[in-house]
Amino acid sequence: MDKKLRQLESLRSQRWLAPDDMRSFAHRQRLQQMGLRREEFMARPGIAIVNTWSDLSPCHSHLRERAEAVKRGILQAGGLPFELPAMSLGEVMVKPTTMLYRNFLAMEVEELLRSLPIDGAVLLGGCDKTTPGLLMGALSADLPCIFVPAGPMLNDRYRGVPVGAGTHTKLFWDEYQAGNLPQTEWIALEARMTRTPGTCNTMGTASTMTSIAEAMGFVLPGASSIPAMDSAHTRMASASGARIVEMVWEDLRPSTFFDAHAVDNGIVAYMALGGSTNAAIHLIAIAGRGGVSLTLDDLARKGDGIPVLANLFPSGDRLMEDFYYAGGLPALLLQVRDLLHLDCGTVNGLTLGENLQHARCMDAETVRSRDNPAAQGGALAVLHGNLAPSGAVIKPSAASEKFLKHAGPALVFDSMAEMNTRIHDEALDVTEDTVLVLRNGGPLGAPGMPEWGNLPIPRKLLAAGVRDMVRLSDARMSGTHYGTCVLHIAPEAAAGGPLALIRTGDIVELDVAAGRLDMRVSEAELARRRAEWQPGVQRAKRGYTRIFLDHVTQAHEGCDFDFLMGREAPVEPTIF
Repeated sequence: MDKKLRQLESLRSQRWLAPDDMRSFAHRQRLQQMGLRREEFMARPGIAIVNTWSDLSPCHSHLRERAEAVKRGILQAGGLPFELPAMSLGEVMVKPTTMLYRNFLAMEVEELLRSLPIDGAVLLGGCDKTTPGLLMGALSADLPCIFVPAGPMLNDRYRGVPVGAGTHTKLFWDEYQAGNLPQTEWIALEARMTRTPGTCNTMGTASTMTSIAEAMGFVLPGASSIPAMDSAHTRMASASGARIVEMVWEDLRPSTFFDAHAVDNGIVAYMALGGSTNAAIHLIAIAGRGGVSLTLDDLARKGDGIPVLANLFPSGDRLMEDFYYAGGLPALLLQVRDLLHLDCGTVNGLTLGENLQHARCMDAETVRSRDNPAAQGGALAVLHGNLAPSGAVIKPSAASEKFLKHAGPALVFDSMAEMNTRIHDEALDVTEDTVLVLRNGGPLGAPGMPEWGNLPIPRKLLAAGVRDMVRLSDARMSGTHYGTCVLHIAPEAAAGGPLALIRTGDIVELDVAAGRLDMRVSEAELARRRAEWQPGVQRAKRGYTRIFLDHVTQAHEGCDFDFLMGREAPVEPTIF
């Protein structure tokens, strides 16, 4: 009884509810105003269900129902659930980009958990920026938390071929532009390619980040690959609700299991998955919130030599539903078990190694062994040179091998609007060897660093059979996309980086094996151009975007806000 009393007294929510004073009277009174009995909220852990559901987020359109399953689990385990809506970052609908609002979501999660009588949290998300945003906020708040991935959508097929969201949109668009796909089929495809709620069913940013979250210990084993519309997904949500109550009694906070070794496990999973280049930004930001220093060069060094083992679009030819049937992330981690820190803790109370004892691979074509990788080239290469002093990234496994070492003349666009106006001009001086360059697409320049990096192939080259070119930008690219695209060039052009100085006709040299990205321009000429360069005017004068422009860091630093980076002891609110 004494132990139970000590546990009750340790509940953070009891600071609001237990004292015999006027303020706590008001707290109890207002809960009863909502129909709760005193016995329901006294001496029970208060659990937040942070839900990024929205009617305009197709990836999350089922999370309203999943929250009910989470509530069942919480109530069964003796907790009291409180559903708290948070900003929903549906990748397709939000403009100019969800990346602009990732830090907004992180701040919202941190402040929700800090300011309310909450003892633990279940985080519901999955679309690209929601996973890092939720984890960043939860790491800063440092309350017991568990992440429930939204889950991928179900597969589709077109003429007998698997169709992956995003990857095939770009592929079919190129064929449509080239005149090889009739408009009737193009219109028909839009009604069937994404046929259920859930995140992209390729190894895009969504499944990359939820898988990394699982590898780092925030997700129940195997949960990141469960399709959104599978009944197992509802059961997983309920199980997560039950588990968070136990985590509160165990005081199992992120700071007790998230460390440099957990980050290393996330990196191993990232590389073996052939994950999205976006993870290079998000992992640095997540690690920083947990007090772990991580750089682009660390990612390259720790990921060096890890082959792509998940045979999934865009690096392979299968989809997330197939990955689930093959055994999901645990089956993949078995193939790289010797590279993992198996003693790292996870949210189910067991170590990663203990969780993998029950894993097995059930499809050796979808989850490959290391002597039979799914793709040539790794998931991430980091480049440096006079075009990218602070670094740039490329995904070799989704690029054309013939372009991984290439030199060609630059064709420079100063904005997305200019590129869209000019790119399909029949008179444009462009060949397959030309290097397309888009600048002012970075954190400051766009603003928000949109997914503009998969620059379109000029229509006249598409008609001639060209399907890839070397493309450079300070923007990002959807993890579902493919091609020889160099991204996240830092410092960005709007910050005065060398990308601001390149001109059409300059020769660009790309050498992925050597880790180099350079332009053949003398230092004297670059100095002359730099003296002439004028920074652009910030467009935002108010609101959140003004805060973003004033405080966002560059891509190689994770694009977090400078005043939120690092781990600090959470500040508890004073209750009078």
